[in-house]
Amino acid sequence: MTADRAERADVTPKLTAKGVATRTRIVEQAAELIYVNGVHGTNNELLRKAAGISGSQLNHYFPDKESLVLAVITWRAEQILNLHTSEHFAGFDTIGTLREWASFYINYEHACQEGCTLGSLASEVIKADLDVRDQLTVQFDRWTDIFRGGLERMRIQGRLRADADPDRLANLLMAALQGGMLLAQIAQDTTPLSDALTAAIDHIQTFETVPVADQT
Repeated sequence: MTADRAERADVTPKLTAKGVATRTRIVEQAAELIYVNGVHGTNNELLRKAAGISGSQLNHYFPDKESLVLAVITWRAEQILNLHTSEHFAGFDTIGTLREWASFYINYEHACQEGCTLGSLASEVIKADLDVRDQLTVQFDRWTDIFRGGLERMRIQGRLRADADPDRLANLLMAALQGGMLLAQIAQDTTPLSDALTAAIDHIQTFETVPVADQT
């Protein structure tokens, strides 16, 4: 079931360039409406007006709300994954890079308002009566795998001790980010996020095998 659900979300019928643009616009508008109004508060009428489409167009691309929400999850995830695999973060294979990543989110101007876009979406859609948990799991695993891969490279390169567990440390980074973002929203202050990410990276640094000054 998990594999089937993930495959379904990732498969897009062959579309013309205009069709791709229309589908993308629907997904983008749906993502914004779900963020503002929630899943139950986002209906076809609101989405048609926001995307500038007809009911038949909406039904053509997304025959039911579940297919639409699955597409929104994938779209949100791709935005984050593209950022995390870009040159901006350089592979997450040094302590310095991890701190730069933390600083990016701590200084993110919307951190106190929208938090993590994928995390906020997950907390909303998981309450809906839709079969989307598998896709959320797939996308969060993909994100965590980016951290895991960097930490594994650090261990292979001798930057981290052999007893450093990339799986557990990657989960720690993700939990610190998601929990810190939530608390930042509640407090309207990024201090909880800064504390959480700093503590997580400080813990990872306890496994390093070379002096901080030698890190690149």
